[in-house]
Amino acid sequence: MLLRGLRWGLAGALVAWTLTRLLGLEAGWPLVPLLALTPWIAALALIAALIGALLRHRLFTLVCGACALVLAVLIAPRVIPNRAPDDAEGVRLRVLAINVASNPGTAQSVRALIRRYRPDVVSVLELPLDVVHAYEVAGIPELLPHQVLEPRPGFAGTGLYSRIPLRVAPRPVNTLFAISAASLAPERAAPLEVFAVHTRAPTSPGETRQWKTDLRALPPTGEGGMRILAGDFNATLDHHEFRRLVDRGYHDTGEQAGIGLRMTWSEDSWLLPLVHIDHVLADRRIRVISARTVPIGGSDHRGVFTELLLPDADRGGG
Repeated sequence: MLLRGLRWGLAGALVAWTLTRLLGLEAGWPLVPLLALTPWIAALALIAALIGALLRHRLFTLVCGACALVLAVLIAPRVIPNRAPDDAEGVRLRVLAINVASNPGTAQSVRALIRRYRPDVVSVLELPLDVVHAYEVAGIPELLPHQVLEPRPGFAGTGLYSRIPLRVAPRPVNTLFAISAASLAPERAAPLEVFAVHTRAPTSPGETRQWKTDLRALPPTGEGGMRILAGDFNATLDHHEFRRLVDRGYHDTGEQAGIGLRMTWSEDSWLLPLVHIDHVLADRRIRVISARTVPIGGSDHRGVFTELLLPDADRGGG
């Protein structure tokens, strides 16, 4: 009787989780942070279905298998590449988004990443003044001479470092953390804006409300030109609120490149990284050539590096 109760308790939990994810019903804490684990729950549902089949619990197997199938269909686009063809025309732009955990000790690792991947724009999250100074000592401004920086104590600062000249752009209002915003005009490409994004982590009821406010404060794209949002969103594609943001004219470059299940946090725990919360969102007129996650020495996040294909200037971006 106990095993039967446990079995159907698990099946009921899987059904509730699947319906919550399918219908976007995660209204607040603790459902919001829990929904980030949906890929792992899909794996659990599949394992439960296989065990049920071995033990010949037919109805249990059917319920768990149905949950596994629905969740797999929802997750599948993240591992199916939709990259630009090799002969696609346009201007290439390389973007790196890194959360450096307010750690000045990340300077050498970040310098090595810049030298290896040669990004045109780097979005840096959790950027206090002592990290800015450490990066100056490491020579990062020599590699990326143009900056729009909003350093703040603790985890609240952000910054943009670039090979391409930057001009300060209007920042979103009502966000908890500073968001650096800049416009740039790559040679032969339509101009665009880039935002270094960091939203509140939804770790309590009040913080979950701020997380939602932060995401809703971010601008859509397509109005007055193209935009790229790069950073730590503390959200995954299993969050309804994050999908609402993507639907405002963006696509997730990790999903487009088929790396949407390569987890980015937490890199420094004894567990494997559990969630993919670091993203580069690009205007849907921008194609994705490639994307990957990269380690950052001294940080609990992996960075996201993506190579994009911008429309030619004569095709327009507005």
